[in-house]
Amino acid sequence: MAPKERTRTSGRPAGGGLDWLTLGQAASHLGVAQGTVRKWADGGRLPAFYTPGGHRRFRRGDLDAFLSGSGAARPSGSPLVLVVDDDARLREFVRVNLEMDGYEVREASSAEEGLAVLDKELPDLILLDVMMPGMNGFEMLRRVQEQHGSGTIPVIMFSGKVDEHSAEEARERGAQAFIGKPFDPQQLIESTKQLVRA
Repeated sequence: MAPKERTRTSGRPAGGGLDWLTLGQAASHLGVAQGTVRKWADGGRLPAFYTPGGHRRFRRGDLDAFLSGSGAARPSGSPLVLVVDDDARLREFVRVNLEMDGYEVREASSAEEGLAVLDKELPDLILLDVMMPGMNGFEMLRRVQEQHGSGTIPVIMFSGKVDEHSAEEARERGAQAFIGKPFDPQQLIESTKQLVRA
C-alpha cells in the first residue's frame, strides 16, 4: 500500500513499490546525510510521504526533479560543496564534517562523475583529490576551467603526496588552496569557509 502524503495532497499517490525510497535510500540517491533529507522534508522543500507507522517515503521522480533543479530549490544560505575523491570513507568523513557546519555536499567518486555533477548543478566550491584512477584531479581542474572559466568556481586540491612541488603545481594550475592528506578536518572547514561566503 502506497504511503499517504502529509501535506498538500489530493489523495493517495499512485506508483508501484519500486518507485518509493526509504529515508536512507533517498539520502544515498541525493548524496547527502539522512538528517539533511529529513530537514528538507520537514521544511517542505522535498515532498515526503508517510506510512501508517510514521516512516518517511520518497518518490524517485521527486528526488530526480530536486537534483535537476526543477523541483524545490536549494535552501538559501547553504553553500554547496562538491567533494571529488575515489575514497568513499574519506568522502563521507568530509561530508559529515561540512554538513555539521551547515554546508550542503555532493559527492563524486571520480573526475568523470564530478564533471557530470557540474552539468546538473554548479557548486560554490570543489574539494578535489589529485590522485584518482582514470582522469586525475589536475585534468578535471583543467576541464572545469575550460567549461566554466578560470577562478569561477574555487577549488581546494588535496593529496596524500605532500611536497613543495604538489602545492606549487596546484597553485600554478589555478587551485585556490592545497591540503595534504591526512589532514585536520578543522583545517579543511576553515579553508572552505574562507573561500565560500554564504
